[in-house]
Amino acid sequence: MMLCAFAFAGCGSSGSGYSTDISKELTHERSAEITNATGFSIDYYNDGYKLVSIDDEGQFLIVPEGKTAPSDLKDGIVVIQQPLKNIYLVATATMDMFRAIDALDMIKMTGTKASDWYIPEAVERMESGQIVYAGKYSMPDYEVILSNNCDLAIESGMIYHTPDVKEALEARGIPVLVDQSSYEGDPLGRVEWVKVYGAITNHEEEADAAFNKQRQLFEEATSTGKLANSPTVAFFYITTSGAVSVRVGDDYIPKMIELAGGKYVYSDLVNENSNASSKTLQMENFYEKAKNADVLIYNSTIDSLMGSLDDMISKSEFLSNFDAVKAGHVWITSQNMYQDSMGFGNFIVDVKKILENPDISDDELVYLRRLV
Repeated sequence: MMLCAFAFAGCGSSGSGYSTDISKELTHERSAEITNATGFSIDYYNDGYKLVSIDDEGQFLIVPEGKTAPSDLKDGIVVIQQPLKNIYLVATATMDMFRAIDALDMIKMTGTKASDWYIPEAVERMESGQIVYAGKYSMPDYEVILSNNCDLAIESGMIYHTPDVKEALEARGIPVLVDQSSYEGDPLGRVEWVKVYGAITNHEEEADAAFNKQRQLFEEATSTGKLANSPTVAFFYITTSGAVSVRVGDDYIPKMIELAGGKYVYSDLVNENSNASSKTLQMENFYEKAKNADVLIYNSTIDSLMGSLDDMISKSEFLSNFDAVKAGHVWITSQNMYQDSMGFGNFIVDVKKILENPDISDDELVYLRRLV
């Protein structure tokens, strides 16, 4: 199967729209092959210089160790000087990418506490002091950041809610890169952002290998064992107020469910006045649409207190009447699924397995377990 078959955002180069003519001292040699992501491009120049261009964010010149930025570098381009040794990582989803390319040694600070990490290597490094907590995105600890000689801050889109923090970091001479992998419409496009961090850390080969591993899982899941009928699937969690949060139809989770051979029950759901990836429904409305779903998948990355099927049913009497509950086809995600940003292929395979074999054992799955 051609990769384009499941590249929802389209194939080909990212088309960042930025010019690669950035200095008379630099000769453009080639562009990295980007097959699924649309939000970035990577260009290579003479003497090991690299240019990462991110849509609506800007351009970043990666300067090799022992080199300096060109004197005539185009205005507005942010310089990232190698070697990188003291990264402040705030974008939680990127930790798994650094793990995948064997570059965790470059991360010295994080915006997530050890108790909130589900990546074992991150927890171990924080407990040993190799990585320290330096404050969340909106309240960074500048003293810790400066004392650790921070050479790059990697933020999530949340930083746009506190632009003064980004400006304060930059004013202290710290380049800030905002990860925008979450804006990719194609699930595999999100995974492909590992190539950005591969370029920044000189771990391109590892990044390509990690991406290709997930791409292979995507291809295998979408090219073999097609189901005669697409089982219907609801993906949700129940809020503290008793309402139900579901993903809108064009979110990456429903797309992965569809790639696995399922039919998302809210495939036509949109947020009329927002770009949010989820929408809150009253339980009665959720019941009307999802009561006959073949499979329910509960999102524990938001609600981590769900231990059993009875726990879920206790949240609403409506749930006991759902077909999937009666049939025992209720599953829950593991809490590490969101942070494991390089595991989307595994999630698709998991969903495919539970759709093809409702009696499958939890031992055969990575991110799902049956609620009993």
